[in-house]
Amino acid sequence: MAKETNTTSIGFEDKIWQAADVLRGNLNAAEYEGVVLGLIFLKYISDRFETKFLELQNDEYADPEDMDEYTAENIFFVPQGARWSVISAAAHTPEIGNVIDEALKLIEQSNDRLKGILPKNFARPELDKRRLGEVVDLFTNIQMHDAGEERDLLGRTYEYCLQKFASMEGKNAGEFYTPSCIVRTIVEILQPYEGRIYDPACGSGGMFVQSAKFIARHQKSVDKISIFGQEANPSTWKMCHMNLAIRGLEGNLGKTYADTFFDDQHPTLKADFIMANPPFNLDKWGQPSLQEDVRWKYGIPPSGNANFAWMQHMIHHLSPKGKIGLVLANGALSSQTGGEGEIRKNIILDDLVECIVALPSQLFYSTGIPVSLWFLSRTKKQPGKTLFIDARNMGTMVTRKLRELTVDGDIKKIADTYNAFIDGTLENEKGFCAVVETAEIEKQDFILTPGRYVGIAEQEDDGEPFAEKMERLTSELSDLFSESHRLEEEIKKQLGSIGFEI
Repeated sequence: MAKETNTTSIGFEDKIWQAADVLRGNLNAAEYEGVVLGLIFLKYISDRFETKFLELQNDEYADPEDMDEYTAENIFFVPQGARWSVISAAAHTPEIGNVIDEALKLIEQSNDRLKGILPKNFARPELDKRRLGEVVDLFTNIQMHDAGEERDLLGRTYEYCLQKFASMEGKNAGEFYTPSCIVRTIVEILQPYEGRIYDPACGSGGMFVQSAKFIARHQKSVDKISIFGQEANPSTWKMCHMNLAIRGLEGNLGKTYADTFFDDQHPTLKADFIMANPPFNLDKWGQPSLQEDVRWKYGIPPSGNANFAWMQHMIHHLSPKGKIGLVLANGALSSQTGGEGEIRKNIILDDLVECIVALPSQLFYSTGIPVSLWFLSRTKKQPGKTLFIDARNMGTMVTRKLRELTVDGDIKKIADTYNAFIDGTLENEKGFCAVVETAEIEKQDFILTPGRYVGIAEQEDDGEPFAEKMERLTSELSDLFSESHRLEEEIKKQLGSIGFEI
């Protein structure tokens, strides 16, 4: 059995979650997540600081209290009063909440990137201080930063806790969490090795984290990407800052949290990769005040649905060689209401739509709405053609309500199919994928539902001769009718015996 301090054990994240879960008490999930994620973040930056601090102590020419020694290596400086030893010593005192709040304030004062970001609400009365001290003890006994392959252990734990909060919060979770299997599918197709990456509805930053992981898996440098994001929800915007910091990533998330349509934080940005999971079918998004907006090149989006407002915002921010991967509700594939059909037609005729992937149901904590992935490109390798993939039968149920796409099976097959299309070597597979000319899409009234183009998968021949199969089926059907008639007579007989007339 793995020791309690084995940071690469499979159950580590779950142990952290179970321990932190005792803090919940009467807090709702939105309040509770700030406590848990804030404490994890504090422990992480403390461990990274301590590792560097000890290294500098052993260097006669270095000053372990010199802030520049840390910032040069993208490590947050932790002032003396904010170090974990101070927090640990106060774990079993009534002041533990105040001690943590003060530590977070000191860290913000010493690190400009974190100003106004950290949750300083551990002293509030409704947070049980005895239980808080128990969690501090747990964190004290576990090293959250490792120099080995699992260097981002805490990043893994942070992501795990985000997922658990998504499960707890149900339909509201979509505001900040996109299932990692969907994000990874987008990243594996776009392959953002270098350039400017932008997410105009960035939530907790999952697109950025998965992009960095993709780059690391291919032994390339994360220094070649620049991250840009925007988020309207203040707590989620702060959550994204912490998520990036834990991963050692720097990003420009705008000067503040803000509505993307009304206060674009990156007005001049032209991004090489745009990845997003914007709110599905967003109503009352402010269309009446944005009638003349320069972003609506393909038509004014309807006031009752922001799907094509999001898409056109992204196209507006796309570089001459840029690509887009976004998640949209399936209605965007075929809707003709409010001018959506005309907008979709114009985008298709501009030869931007490279690939559409219909996803299976039950991938989201937040909604049962069926969704698809759209991939758009300024420089299509197959001009005048669009790849359709019907992945609705993919995925594995991991709980009674939740499905996931497997990495080595489902996601790899989708990415391999896309890559074969790009290379010009893909053969259509009935029921799964088809390469379609724009002229054929026009014949279908510019509807992009993959099922229209991939058809129905051919059934495997079971080897039974047709005549024998028909004879067998006829016999089975006859037996069913006979059994049905027998049951009907039996029911009549039973009802008659108790006085019912039939």
